[in-house]
This record gives sequence, structure tokens and C-alpha cells, in this order.
Amino acid sequence: MKAQVVIIGAGAAGMMCALESARRGRSVLLLDHAKAAGEKIRISGGGRCNFTNLDIQPDRFLSQNPRFAVSALKRFTQWDFIAMVDAAGIPWHEKTLGQLFCDRSAKDIIAMLLGDMETAGVSIKLGTTITEATQTDGGFQLLTSAGTITCESLVVASGGKSIPKMGATGFGYRIAAQFGLPLVPTRAGLVPLTFSEQELEQTRPLAGTSVQANVSCNNSSFSEGLLFTHRGLSGPSILQISSYWDEGSTLGVNLAAASNVSEELKAMRAEAGRISIKNALARIIPEKLAAMVVAQSRHSGNLADQNNASLDSLAERVHNWQVKPIGSEGYRTAEVTLGGVGTDALSSKTMEAKDIPGLYFIGEVVDVTGWLGGYNFQWAWSSGWAAGQVA
Repeated sequence: MKAQVVIIGAGAAGMMCALESARRGRSVLLLDHAKAAGEKIRISGGGRCNFTNLDIQPDRFLSQNPRFAVSALKRFTQWDFIAMVDAAGIPWHEKTLGQLFCDRSAKDIIAMLLGDMETAGVSIKLGTTITEATQTDGGFQLLTSAGTITCESLVVASGGKSIPKMGATGFGYRIAAQFGLPLVPTRAGLVPLTFSEQELEQTRPLAGTSVQANVSCNNSSFSEGLLFTHRGLSGPSILQISSYWDEGSTLGVNLAAASNVSEELKAMRAEAGRISIKNALARIIPEKLAAMVVAQSRHSGNLADQNNASLDSLAERVHNWQVKPIGSEGYRTAEVTLGGVGTDALSSKTMEAKDIPGLYFIGEVVDVTGWLGGYNFQWAWSSGWAAGQVA
């Protein structure tokens, strides 16, 4: 079996690359070991697909080369993808912080891409496993469960290790290593963080409690929802900071980001000094959280018993809770994989391996990881589009 272009991975990046390459008149074969295309798209955003963000900025992507993503993101922007969605008649809405979701279903995005690929003449082979990829004089040869396939251009869009139950593997990294491309160590990103048993003794009763928080770590911070879980912390602010957290680092958490706890407690003291310190704090933050903070601080008695320094120290515990996670929930629940194929070995304009003509890496398999909120889908669209212009 022959094709000019073979793309491994029928996810967001692979489908975008396939339709762009086919529109140039190339014969394109898209392979995936899954039974359906776009499975991660289907489950994303609670089934609504957070397909891009209005505020795409290069500094919202992590990479050992922070400038690598700039070219692709500028050449195929969020506005370009929104235009595709609009042309397909897919209704959408902005949820929060520039995040765009389908009104109906993520399946609308998959149907749009499948329709565009069919129109462009892309061939798709699903349920196909690849056992070997080698370079030949004219390009590449793949040994697959569907037979031997040869091509001029080989595009690896096989994603990262996140959510293995969806079929995620490290296949793309093995291909990169086989051809001598450098790999940046991978780890789970956009993932809940876990606590030690000692920490959980205090926080486990709070499971299910949520607050609007500001979370800081390693010179980065995010102000969004935070959720206490039976194993540690989750919620958007935690998923965001997890990409910047590393083992041994401490989180600084403002558990009442919209309040000035000290001033509010002092005002309450003047009006209702006989209220207990715990009940007073529970008027500002959730009751169970107030109980934990007061217990840790060893404050006792009524508000009237507290001097200004005492209230200031209690407020400091709310506004600057210091906690050290011991790990994360791992790839099982991670939305993305940090690290991947080193960008120094790739062209930022075409995604082609600099030393191996015709070999491309796009999407999550590359060492480019976006923030939560549609950024990683935009990287998939942009990098897939860039490779599709030349592969």
C-alpha cells in the first residue's frame, strides 16, 4: 500500500494535518489504532469540546524553547479555527476566561473534520497498529496490522501518555528516539495533586469543598476554582499550577482570594464580638475549611478575645496556606503530557525534523504544552495546519 503522506494518529492534530495536506492534492492515509477518530475530542470539555481560547498567547505554552510555538500559532490562529467552526454551522459559546465550547456536542467538531477530510480525499484506516517504521531511499516504510505501507512523508501525531484508557501510549516518543531525535522527559500535566497521609488527616474531611483561590508555585500563579478531594486538591487552579509544580515544591494558596479576612474579622468583632472565632471565619470561607484553619492555628475563644495581631495571623493562614503535595494523580487523569519530542530538532515553521527530511511531529507528542482552557487544542490545530502545508 502506498500514499504520499501517512499520518499516525487520528486526533485533533492528525486530522487537521490530513485535510490540509490532501487539499494540496497529496494522497493522504490517516492511521490510528483506535476504533474511532477523535476520541479525545469526543470526551473533552465534558463532551462539549473546549476547542480553542480567545486569548491565545505564546507565553501560555510551556516548552524548553518558549518561542517554538510562536510561528505556528501566528500562521493558523484561533480566529482561523473559529471561522472553520462557523462555516460548518456549529453553534458555540464562551464559558469563562476566553474558553470556547460547542453548544451541542464535541461530536460536531469531529463530524466537521471527518467531513472536510472526506471532501479533500483523505483515506482513513482505523483499528490499525504499527509495529515498525523505517527510513527508505524514497521516504518511509511502515509495518502494520493492515500490511506494509510506504510513503514519502511520515507525520507522527500520536499524542502523549495522558488518559491511557483512551489508548494513549508512548509510541510517538519511540519513533522519535529511533530516528535520533532528543526527548524532553515527560510527566503528567493539568492533573490533580495528591497529599501525604499526614496532610490528608486534616484535609480529607473537606473533600467536595470548593473555593475561588489563587494558587502560586515556582513564580507562576492562577486564580480559579480549587476543589478539595479525598486524595488532595483539584479544580482549575490546581490543574493549571500542576504544570509548573515539581516534586518537593510547596504551593502557596490564597483560600479567600476575593476577601480581606483580617479586615472582615475586625469589622465582625466590633459588631458581634461574642461569636466564636470558627463561626466568624465560616462567614467568609466554607465552614469545614474554617474549622481546619482554626484547628491548625490553635486559635480559640470568641472574636472579642482576639487582638489585631491574632486576627492578622489567622488571616495569613487563609491568604497564604502553605502545602506541599507529594505527587499527582498521574497520566490516568492528566489532560496533557508535559515534555516530549525536543523542539530544537524540529522546524518551528513546518514541524519537520531538521535532520530527517519528510519526518514530522505535531500536537501533544511535541514538547509544547498549553494552559487549561482550549490552548492545547489550538496547538493541535496550528501545528497540524503548519505541517499540512508542506508534508
